[in-house]
Amino acid sequence: MQKMNILIVLAAAVIPMIVGFIWYNPKVMGNAWMKAADMTPEKAKGANMAVVFGVTFLFSFMLAFVLQTIVIHQFSVFSLLANEPGIMDPTSESGKWLVDFMAKHGNNFRTFKHGALHGTIAALFIVLPVIGTNSLFERRGFKYIAINVGYWIITLALMGGTLCAFV
Repeated sequence: MQKMNILIVLAAAVIPMIVGFIWYNPKVMGNAWMKAADMTPEKAKGANMAVVFGVTFLFSFMLAFVLQTIVIHQFSVFSLLANEPGIMDPTSESGKWLVDFMAKHGNNFRTFKHGALHGTIAALFIVLPVIGTNSLFERRGFKYIAINVGYWIITLALMGGTLCAFV
């Protein structure tokens, strides 16, 4: 049976914060992002950072929770069979089939590399359209989009790899 490992999901939820500390550091992309976002150090200091980081962690947890269903193919089996009578009973006919199936195929595509690939795809096909659309309406430039999407490509690749390899 495919089970969620809450500790790995929590660990994956920390990844956006770690990558963000590095990516948005002034020595990396921070100064360029501040200029592209029309952000000043004074504006940045006006935020309640406890709330910002608390909500950020909550959002990161939500993201990690759903990302595992994208990067781990075995979750698809469960979504297809969720209403199958007896599927969660390992002694039923359906349950025996599922146990046998997972014994044969439960570790297929369960590598960091494969999860990182799917995390990258999620960033390109989910995050880019969302940030790109918002940025166009906000009249943000290409640099703003590239900096933020670049962050999410790296972040979701690392999150996806971690989730796929260790959940």
